[in-house]
Amino acid sequence: MNILFPIAIVVMGFSGLVAQILLLRELLIVFSGNELCIGIILANSLILEAFGCYFLGRRAEASANKLELFTLLTILFSLSLCIAILVIRIMKRMMGISIGENIGFLPMFYSSFLVLMPVSILHGALFTYCCQIYSLFSGQGGASPTGKVYVYETIGTIIGGIICAYLLIPKFNSFQAASWLTLLNLVTCIALLAPYRKIGRYRQTVLAILGILVLFTGYFIFSGQVQKLHDNSIKTQWKNQNVVHYQNSQYGNICITENQGQYIFFLDGVPNLTTPVPDIPFVEEFVHIPLLAHPNPTTILILSGGAGGIINEAFKHPSIKSIEYAELDPLILDLIRTFPTPLTEAELNDSRVQVKQTDGRLLLRETVAAYDVIFVGINEPSNLQANRFFTKEFFSLVKERLKENGICVIGLPGSLDYLNEELVDLNSCIFNTLERVFSHIRVIPGDGTNLFLASDSPEILMIDREQVAGRLIHRKIRTERGVPWHIEQKLHPGWQAWFSHFLEGGTDEINSDFRPLGIFYSISHWNTLFAPSLRGVFRQFEKTNLKTIVLLVVISLLLYFLLLTKKKRLFQQAISFSIITTGFAGMIFDLMIIFTFQALYGYVFSWIGILVASFMAGAASGASVATLAMARMKNCFRLFSTIELAIICFSFGFPVVFFALYTGLDTAGFVLFRMIILFISFLSGFLTGAQFPLANELYLRNS
Repeated sequence: MNILFPIAIVVMGFSGLVAQILLLRELLIVFSGNELCIGIILANSLILEAFGCYFLGRRAEASANKLELFTLLTILFSLSLCIAILVIRIMKRMMGISIGENIGFLPMFYSSFLVLMPVSILHGALFTYCCQIYSLFSGQGGASPTGKVYVYETIGTIIGGIICAYLLIPKFNSFQAASWLTLLNLVTCIALLAPYRKIGRYRQTVLAILGILVLFTGYFIFSGQVQKLHDNSIKTQWKNQNVVHYQNSQYGNICITENQGQYIFFLDGVPNLTTPVPDIPFVEEFVHIPLLAHPNPTTILILSGGAGGIINEAFKHPSIKSIEYAELDPLILDLIRTFPTPLTEAELNDSRVQVKQTDGRLLLRETVAAYDVIFVGINEPSNLQANRFFTKEFFSLVKERLKENGICVIGLPGSLDYLNEELVDLNSCIFNTLERVFSHIRVIPGDGTNLFLASDSPEILMIDREQVAGRLIHRKIRTERGVPWHIEQKLHPGWQAWFSHFLEGGTDEINSDFRPLGIFYSISHWNTLFAPSLRGVFRQFEKTNLKTIVLLVVISLLLYFLLLTKKKRLFQQAISFSIITTGFAGMIFDLMIIFTFQALYGYVFSWIGILVASFMAGAASGASVATLAMARMKNCFRLFSTIELAIICFSFGFPVVFFALYTGLDTAGFVLFRMIILFISFLSGFLTGAQFPLANELYLRNS
């Protein structure tokens, strides 16, 4: 057997994961996406890969030139990846959508489907071709070649996840990563075909084409043409904007535009920071109303978004002695210093400011300091990372770190004209959650942002115009908008009554780490803005009873197998169905592990990469063990049934283990938690990976 072919399979698995991550990140920048966007993109990718594996890949069996066709598919896959990245970057312009404007779910679905189609279909077909070629080289039949190909591909996926997290994403732009990936695939194909170069003119022609493409790709990389393509595509993507910096970090994409000395920092396509002239109405209201509600604020904690106005406004209160500012992504702080303005220089160079490059929730868990006011600089629970700062568990952490009369400050989307049902539910859910933790809640409705003040002190309920005006004069605070008049309007009792009237029709639910309803209501609100035609679908989701759906599905499947299936085909269909359920379970296990880790310790991209790698390592180990076991067994059905039963038991034990970890987290410690969660990730991958070769063997034996 050609020893290079297993290496080619590893490269194929590596390429598939790298391509998926690159396209996912590029699409999320365009879609300004949340977990639902990720779900749509991944669903499209998996459906298209399955289509390519079944319909295009099945031609491999009848083909006489399998190795040459594998090479051709690899070339097309690599080229289509580069084209897909370019199309994504000009997508908004093609669709007539402005910078900063979001895309509805239907356009998101069909645009991502079309962009992913060539890449995913071709990669799916490559797996089937690998199975056929491996069987040809090894002289083995049945399920054994498929199991071994699955193991090699999984090894490539593991390597891809680690290299993406630690090398490609931090050091290369998407076109550079795709170009190096293309070069790797081309060189692999040459090495694969070179031993057979004397056999047939067709193979010599393919080798010549590969040689030309390697030279062209190498020139494209080393001459700087890749960087030019990247720069030009960015200019096209950000039309009419002067882009001065564009970079990916471990936590997202950062794009900086400049216009007459005014810088705007975009995070994943969404405006996040404006300097040197910030959003004055928002900054002044967000900072001064809470600080004026406190009799004597001295220590402040700002969790995200502090630079660019908030720190500057806070220091207008003479009693402030120190400010701690936590920002998860160190690249944001580095770029703020790289593109300095008088505002940000004054903020970050002030000796009273302590900048912490860490997750805000981790900081609250680890610090022993106490604060007068804690600002949460995240505007809504739009994704799982943001939702962690709006849960009952988070507010409990905040309460532990507040001094007497301390205030927690958060903002949510609002309007002074009308609150639709989705916006009412979002505000009600977070209001209910705050009520479970704090004794007193004060809401200041706003046109764009509703300001929530939470405290155990009743003083926040008694703040009025006279008190605020007196403290402004006493503290000698000057602002751009004449805050006394503006605050008088905000604190009018009529607005409080108006807002309370709307909340009466809202939900009674609360938001928690393991039941993140905040993100559901946030996505529902987002959907009404950009895809109002799907509003009824979201309302129906809220009313749906998951237990009823599961029961109906189980009953329907039992009836199908008992009544509608011929006895001769019953075993085959049961095996096929078990693979579907195992694949579904594996995806759920993987996502639950990642989301649980995120809910407890924040979005640490490198750890998510490690968790995925751990799962895939388990899958490769499980497939290897099952493949070896098949060679020694005459009937592998007993092993298949045992593993199926183990998956069922694992499903029931999964939530119990995580709940035990959660409740005992303080005593167990982070190190033990990481060890346990890595083992769980490996075990879930092992169980799902072991089923694939066994099911394939049973299916083929009974065909």
